[in-house]
Amino acid sequence: MKKVELLNLKGEKVKDINLNEEVFGITPNKAVLNDAIILTMASLRQGTHKTKNRSEVSGGGRKPWRQKGTGRARQGSIRAVQWVGGGNYGTPVPRDYSKKQNRKERTLALKSALSDKAMDKAIIVVENIALETPKTKEMINLLENLKVADKKVLLVVNEFEDNTILASRNIQNLVLISAEEINVLDVVGTDVMVITEEALKKVEEVLK
Repeated sequence: MKKVELLNLKGEKVKDINLNEEVFGITPNKAVLNDAIILTMASLRQGTHKTKNRSEVSGGGRKPWRQKGTGRARQGSIRAVQWVGGGNYGTPVPRDYSKKQNRKERTLALKSALSDKAMDKAIIVVENIALETPKTKEMINLLENLKVADKKVLLVVNEFEDNTILASRNIQNLVLISAEEINVLDVVGTDVMVITEEALKKVEEVLK
């Protein structure tokens, strides 16, 4: 049974708690984890890129000069791809980049990411985060108490509170999400995960 320390907001140990082996103690499946990362990153692409082809640009209704006798190369339209202001060829068109992965694989990928974090001892469990003010300085003090102020941190809370949201939004190396939003990309894309005790229970309940 994996154990981690439960810390208070001052970074002091309160007690030891056990991590669920089914969630934080499996052997990471690298292939499924990689597929989940690619899927998540692909889903972030809008796919709205677009340029005009020769049928969509304006002008070019007539042949610019006669076919023979001018000494110049034959041309059919001033909106052909080789002309300035002409259409484009082989350029992006709107498309859907999303990929599919079944539910069991998505769950396995998230468990793999969390188990990887647990093996690296990069999971910090804290008591419920209740900031007195919405000041950024108070959140920075919390990160300093936990000795993670110089790292990229994923902060997972059970429910959002106004002070927590306002205090964290200007810290570039901090990602704040709720337990319901926890995902593979945020877990693997940060150095350490700080999670509240209530959020930990919710994550384990959903994934076990």
